[in-house]
Amino acid sequence: MKKYPLIIGGQEVLTEETHYVYDKYTGEVFAEISAAGREEVDRAVDRAVEAFETNPLDAASRYTILMKAADLMEERADEIAAIMTAEAGKPTQDARNEILWSTDLVRESAELARQLHGECFGFWGDAWMDTRTCYTRREPVGPVAAIAPFNYPLNLVIHKVAPAIAAGNPVILKPAEVTSVTGLAVCRIFMDAGLPDGYISCLTGSGSVIGPLLTENQKIAFYSFTGSVSVGKSIKAAIGLRRCAMELGSNSATIVCRDYDPAAAAAACADAAFTNAGQVCIHLQRLYVDRAVYDEFLEKLIREAEAITVGDPRDPGTRIGPMIAEKEAARVENWVREAVEQGAVIQCGGKRSGALFRPTVLTGTTPDMKVMKDEVFGPLVCVVPFDTIDEAFTMVNDSRYGLNSGILTNDIATGMEASRRLKTGSVIIGGTCGFRIGNMPYGGVKESGFGKEGPRYAIEEMTDLKAVVILN
Repeated sequence: MKKYPLIIGGQEVLTEETHYVYDKYTGEVFAEISAAGREEVDRAVDRAVEAFETNPLDAASRYTILMKAADLMEERADEIAAIMTAEAGKPTQDARNEILWSTDLVRESAELARQLHGECFGFWGDAWMDTRTCYTRREPVGPVAAIAPFNYPLNLVIHKVAPAIAAGNPVILKPAEVTSVTGLAVCRIFMDAGLPDGYISCLTGSGSVIGPLLTENQKIAFYSFTGSVSVGKSIKAAIGLRRCAMELGSNSATIVCRDYDPAAAAAACADAAFTNAGQVCIHLQRLYVDRAVYDEFLEKLIREAEAITVGDPRDPGTRIGPMIAEKEAARVENWVREAVEQGAVIQCGGKRSGALFRPTVLTGTTPDMKVMKDEVFGPLVCVVPFDTIDEAFTMVNDSRYGLNSGILTNDIATGMEASRRLKTGSVIIGGTCGFRIGNMPYGGVKESGFGKEGPRYAIEEMTDLKAVVILN
């Protein structure tokens, strides 16, 4: 077992207080991690402020550092994949895919660092104004607190850290306590890529301790948070007028229309519902199927779910590893039991072994059940028939969340109608709600949050737009 230090302003710091990270499949201790407190948080923020004010990064430097970081991530892919398999329970191939996505994000952020620009325009009005000029420029906002979740411990960290650096901001990263080693590995990559001292810190430990210390520190200019609605609300209440981007809860939905091949729909929906043990922000939780194809589709979906291998994430044949903790698998089990008591029917799955939970298909669910209205964050999907497309649109929108939605149809008119009617941050036509690619604008509405990820859009969030007016 290795003991890992914090990283404060690019320097490693060991603390007396520590916490353990466990292998999610074996349950054995994987690593001992230093835990940050007030002193370490304040020191990290002060180092970030000092670096930002005394050593600004020009665009060429940001580009060079980010490109080197992407190269290093590729070189260390075996090491990082092994870490994610241990501390996040990811099947090895899923971990490797996450590394591929993340290196692409870093390289795109590097390119965008060299393309930051504003626009130049004249004024309309009288003749005096017609001879004057205005231009705009984007400037880094300042120290960024990046608070990341456990489910994609590399990719979702990179979605925050790489655009922040591309914009010229120093970063204080708070990774999930249960996946701290991946966050530390990311910071070491950027340090080894030449990021100057002060520009990156990794504060590991309890979110309930470190989070309030970050939000009360008035020197932090921007907060990027992915996590629960309750924590998001507490952050927003604490930071006041300071800016933030938040990706919060979801119970994402997909519509299956009668004109779409049921077998293809079932395969796509199984992937969206069960990938990463359902621990995905855009996990397919609510599935609305045209009654004309409902029975055929349901049969094929059950067949897909039952064919999925659940077990040791290090086994090449495993598609679903353990959930992040046994208590989370037990929670999903309890939600399923409660739904059955309220009239739902288990078509397959519903069984737990420790932190492993079988892919589960429920029917007979109603909008007031937890498995429908709350974010389950597990390998479970509820299948509901509909008679008209208007009914399907209404059911999708009947949610306090609004992150992603999908519609499987071959009719472009129906797809375009969905794009207008569905109240979500993204509408995927010809695909499920589980679709996301790194460079798209990604973020939700309603209680799914606000602000956008995707390097170009995150950079805009993390920069100030300044107008420069030339009157002489």
